[in-house]
Amino acid sequence: MNLLALTIVFPLAGSLALSFFPRMPDRAAATIGAGSVGLSALVSALLIYTFVTGDGAAYTQTLWTWVSVGNFTPAFALYFDGLAATMLGVITGVGFLIHLFAGWYMKHDLEGGPGMGRFFAYMNLFIVAMLLLVLGDNLFLLFLGWEGVGLCSYLLIGYYYKDEANAWAAFKAFLITRIGDVFLAIGLFLLFATFGTLDIQTLLEQAPQAWAEGDTMASVAALLLLGGAVGKSAQLPLQTWLPDAMAGPTPVSALIHAATMVTAGVYLIARMHVVFELAPAVLALVGVVGAVTLLLAGFAALCQTDIKRVLAYSTMSQIGYMFLALGVSAWDAAIFHLMIHAFFKALLFLASGSVIIACHHEQNIFKMGGLRKSLPLDYGVFIIGGAALAALPLVTAGFYSKDEILWLSFANGHYVLWFAGLAGAFLTALYTFRMIFIAFHGEAQIKAHAGTGIAHHLPLIVLAILSTFLGAWIHPPLADVLPVHEGGDHGTTKLVVEILSAAVAVVGLGVAAALFLGNRQTAEKLAANPLGRSLWQLWHNAWGFDTLYDRVFVRPYLLLTRLHRRDWINSTVNAAPQFALMLNSALVTTQSGRLRWYALSLFAGAALLLVALLFG
Repeated sequence: MNLLALTIVFPLAGSLALSFFPRMPDRAAATIGAGSVGLSALVSALLIYTFVTGDGAAYTQTLWTWVSVGNFTPAFALYFDGLAATMLGVITGVGFLIHLFAGWYMKHDLEGGPGMGRFFAYMNLFIVAMLLLVLGDNLFLLFLGWEGVGLCSYLLIGYYYKDEANAWAAFKAFLITRIGDVFLAIGLFLLFATFGTLDIQTLLEQAPQAWAEGDTMASVAALLLLGGAVGKSAQLPLQTWLPDAMAGPTPVSALIHAATMVTAGVYLIARMHVVFELAPAVLALVGVVGAVTLLLAGFAALCQTDIKRVLAYSTMSQIGYMFLALGVSAWDAAIFHLMIHAFFKALLFLASGSVIIACHHEQNIFKMGGLRKSLPLDYGVFIIGGAALAALPLVTAGFYSKDEILWLSFANGHYVLWFAGLAGAFLTALYTFRMIFIAFHGEAQIKAHAGTGIAHHLPLIVLAILSTFLGAWIHPPLADVLPVHEGGDHGTTKLVVEILSAAVAVVGLGVAAALFLGNRQTAEKLAANPLGRSLWQLWHNAWGFDTLYDRVFVRPYLLLTRLHRRDWINSTVNAAPQFALMLNSALVTTQSGRLRWYALSLFAGAALLLVALLFG
């Protein structure tokens, strides 16, 4: 039990060492960065094994009392149960593989950057913040980790800060996620005002006693928590930051999308599931938000030309599936898909990084082509990861997790959400294999050089194995943590739904092959007609949300700042210091340094004083 803190101590020590000595050799920086996370992963594996093979009882490790103000005494304490074990395995396990690959990647991508020491210091701090978020036994500590991942995302997205576009992308991510964080902070204030504590387990025990199902205060609290979740997990309407986050190095994208940050909102809702169950309207809204987001992101991914932006929109879509699962009370399925998604999305991002380096930092899939011959390993893992993302039946891990979500949404009577999930499954297969067919098939347009070395090969191979049906054998130990919903009928109805979801994915693959294998004349004709051009432009710009927000929020705000730059309030407030400056200027002119002037001033002042006394 006492080992739990070490999962945080190791990467924190690595981050501090790299921060104090940022100019150390690149090999040493990569060794410290990946090695410290590797040690954390080993401790995590031991803890998870002990937990699963033992009695499976949750426990708390209290390190010290963090704050003591009246009755508010949150402890710096770590809580370990089945949900924490699942998240711990994902963060440290997948995080270690990403760190290992980053050691290879950054050697080829550091030109103009601030150095590998700083890079791994930020990456390790990212892991630390996410571990605090998922292991904190109170919402105060969770919020510290929550803000920590926001800070680290800003530092890593804008890692190449000399490029102004990267700096703006980091600022955009920081600002939009802060909007959600404000809602979360207000929600924490509300929970503390109601219950007098931020201890998570105490809140989950007391909430049903204080609130009846459908209580207004429960709905408000759940809505505020949802506001925080949609910001961190890039769901509608705070989703616009995620595609621009691709400005960071590719391992950063893998870490944000697979092991940290965007899964934080899913974890928050699952951890606070009792509050959401007491607010059924808000829980239904969670599902609707997820369904709409997965469809919007699916269409957007279909019209991207940048390989990383395709994967970014796919992440947004897959997180939408997790929100949909949470909204239909398929709690286990949401976390199961979170874990499986971490496997195949980390694989796809790392493989895309390998392709980008091999193609001399080219990211446009239409400037690649024919890469399957020159990059056989990258092609193979892309096929495996893409198949898992598209949830091709039986052989991929993604099929089992997504199929569970679709079945439970149907079994629990949410037919509209189920249909949205089916449509999203078709879109996922279509845009995933569009990307693969364009980049790896057809005529070669660029001379690519395959990556070498164990730091390159090992993460890709391990993640590829976990993305197959073998990864689906890993079942999160959530029996005593989250409510279980079996979905009722397990007979013919379930089989039909499963076959339908599998068929939709296969049809999506077939349509992608028909459109983007061979000469692609049909796809070009569709894109050439006026309707096709309009839709492509709309979806390529992600439904115009950036333009909408710019016109509705940014431009009016800038107009107000220009109008009020010299407003009367500022003028009134500034009058006092301006008057003081005038008096100061008048007094400064009397200090000339001339003795005669000082003597004259003395006599004149004495004369004025005598006149005042005579006539006073």
